[in-house]
Amino acid sequence: MIDPGPDVARHVRALASAVAGAEDVTILVTHGHRDHAGAVTALASETGATVAGPDGVEGLGRVLVDGATVVTDAGELIAVHTPGHTREHLCFHWVERRALFAGDLVLGVGDTTWVAEYPGCVADYLKSLDRVKGLALAVIYPAHGPPLEDPARALDRFEAHRLTRIDQVRAAMDHNPGADIEELLDIVYGATVPDSMRGAARRSLEALVDHVTAARD
Repeated sequence: MIDPGPDVARHVRALASAVAGAEDVTILVTHGHRDHAGAVTALASETGATVAGPDGVEGLGRVLVDGATVVTDAGELIAVHTPGHTREHLCFHWVERRALFAGDLVLGVGDTTWVAEYPGCVADYLKSLDRVKGLALAVIYPAHGPPLEDPARALDRFEAHRLTRIDQVRAAMDHNPGADIEELLDIVYGATVPDSMRGAARRSLEALVDHVTAARD
């Protein structure tokens, strides 16, 4: 099982039931956010599963580094370190099927994912997209949304969105020297951000400003 999801009792019971006949169960996690890894402890207790994932995630029985191999009854999965969404983020490359379990590197809909977790995350994210482009994939399975059956186009779309935002932020900073983050937020996003999302948009913008500033230093 990959990214078993949140720690919700009924959800955990359903997952445990789904693997009740398995001889051996392994839980893989792409990163530590609760909507992906929250159920790990309860599910491992319920099933006796081994838990594997990147360093920093709670409850691991095996730490996976870049290039580590996980053997399954459907073929080998290769851990691919893809920081950006989080520092520790992994994808899992199913080589036999030319498939990628992508966690939150990309989503099944739209053209953006959360990239604002830590300084340098934007540069890391762009490098991760570029790395995944080199895997010659036939399909991407994101943790949220339907499969992406044209991986090259999807990766280009997510990259283009991020590069466009970087250009917008660079232009806003150039044309409004001395503007603070709240002023830049209004310039870059205008009235498109609802109040409930303003905090998240601010953090995303801060990451973009950090990226633009670092590129100039």
